[in-house]
Amino acid sequence: MKKLVDKSMLGQAWVMMDSIDFGANTDFGEDLVRNILVARGVVARSDIEKFLNPTIREYMPDPFVLCDMARAAHIIADAVIARKKIAIYGDYDVDGITSTAIFVKYLRAIGVDTIWHVPTRDGEGYGLNIAAVDEIATAGANLLVTVDCGISCVREIDYANERGMTVVVTDHHSPDEKLPNAAAVVNPKRVDDTSGLNYLAGVGVAFLTLVALNRELRNRLDDERQELFSKINLMDYMDLVALGTVCDTMPLVELNRAFVATGLKVLDGRRNLGVRVLMDVAGVKHASVYVAGFVLGPRLNAAGRLDSAKPALELLLTDNPLVARALAEKLDQMNKDRIDIQNAIMLSATEQAEQCCKKGKCSLFVCGDNWHGGVMGIIAGRLKDRYNRPSCVATRVDGVINGSGRSVANVDLGRIIHEALACGLVTEGGGHAAAAGFSLMADKENEFCEFLEKSVAQQLGDNPITPEIVVDAELDASGATMNLIQRLSVLAPFGQGNPEPELVLNGASLQYATVMGNGAHLRGAVRTSLGTTVQFVGFNLVGTPVGDFLLDDANINTTISMLGRLKDNEYNGRHTAQFMLEDIAVGV
Repeated sequence: MKKLVDKSMLGQAWVMMDSIDFGANTDFGEDLVRNILVARGVVARSDIEKFLNPTIREYMPDPFVLCDMARAAHIIADAVIARKKIAIYGDYDVDGITSTAIFVKYLRAIGVDTIWHVPTRDGEGYGLNIAAVDEIATAGANLLVTVDCGISCVREIDYANERGMTVVVTDHHSPDEKLPNAAAVVNPKRVDDTSGLNYLAGVGVAFLTLVALNRELRNRLDDERQELFSKINLMDYMDLVALGTVCDTMPLVELNRAFVATGLKVLDGRRNLGVRVLMDVAGVKHASVYVAGFVLGPRLNAAGRLDSAKPALELLLTDNPLVARALAEKLDQMNKDRIDIQNAIMLSATEQAEQCCKKGKCSLFVCGDNWHGGVMGIIAGRLKDRYNRPSCVATRVDGVINGSGRSVANVDLGRIIHEALACGLVTEGGGHAAAAGFSLMADKENEFCEFLEKSVAQQLGDNPITPEIVVDAELDASGATMNLIQRLSVLAPFGQGNPEPELVLNGASLQYATVMGNGAHLRGAVRTSLGTTVQFVGFNLVGTPVGDFLLDDANINTTISMLGRLKDNEYNGRHTAQFMLEDIAVGV
């Protein structure tokens, strides 16, 4: 490991797995791609080719390797053949609504009487609840299938059993010590599951369940009902599988990588009416991980954050163009409203976070009276990125605190919340390593803060709170060209577990910088050693040491090293290389 910078302007150390310095060589793309794959652990040539060309055929496992999958497929197939009513119960985030959508679309396509339910964030909260179970039972459902939830709903599933329903759980969240008493529990994070698929999103688990169910039904249905399958292609659902996987920030490795690579192609084909109209309303022409995660995802999430996720799910299910347009425009407006609410709360949350940092804490917990619960996770993510600490953001309403947390690489926040639940500190909670949600009584706030800080400190051990940014390559700024972008594009799709290459550009002389957008972002340009110009954009850098330095005219013509990622900037059909600036160092 080579250290490039001991302490950057944002207080980060820059390190690189390999000490190759490509200098001013502007045509080293192939070497760099191989170097990145070797550093990331993809060593054998056969593995490299498989990685660069991910396909469902190559990565798809037998779905029955998942614990309880055979039982789940058999139970659901029994209900289908007996023409019983089936209820699908999901979650209010993108992973939850896409999981619900693919299950509902499949069951309705084969003629099953299907109903669905997604809870409201504020009124019902995450997971099953007694009132919803009552509603589903009263509607006459014989089988209840959970997607992206259910693993912690022991009491509610017991109640569903009492109401005479059979329950099948499909989920990907970490289970408690006691599994729910469902007829089948499909979750790759079960301690007795040996599938190795614990990186899947909820929608990935749901999709594999449909693959297993489809196989079971084809083996058991009569010729007349077999005709229904001639019009069904599970690959048509891959756009929704990709959306759920990307928006739940699951690692884009192995099967997930194949899901997303294939799903983006389906997304570009615009086969789902609702998604197509949402892309039009958002002004999107082509699909990408960025479009999925930062354009479509926030709009689909906005409904569940501010009110109910039903409009988002209805959009994914509708076949009516007029309905789709109205729903897409509604979600677009809700996302704008969400941004306004989020920005207002962010100011107060940042002030509290600064106080935590001044006290030397290795975790952040900020809380406000009557903050909108729908934006807690977004703000937690922003604080985590800004301060490099596990961050929990919560709202205090009528003596109850509800919050969301986002974590850094070395801290399993989901485990901490599960431990807090086990000892009775929080009343509800769950999640995974990178993200978690929780509820507690307001009089337990200080105790929870102490528990969080102690738990984070224990997990960190001797690891420094000062972050180390792993760089994929350092090069002369003149190498930041469209040619390099095209060479690096073979590593896509990028995301959690397979990030875009992190580059350091050396020998960059600052030409200018100016504030852009809502006042939080900046743009500018540097001159390279060859006299060429590289444009850069820095999001949320205004007000940081980096922003202060770049906006100071006294620093024009200063030579800096720049950390960030290289992007293709398209404007009026013209493509130029643009550097997405994250940090700088001076005097290296």
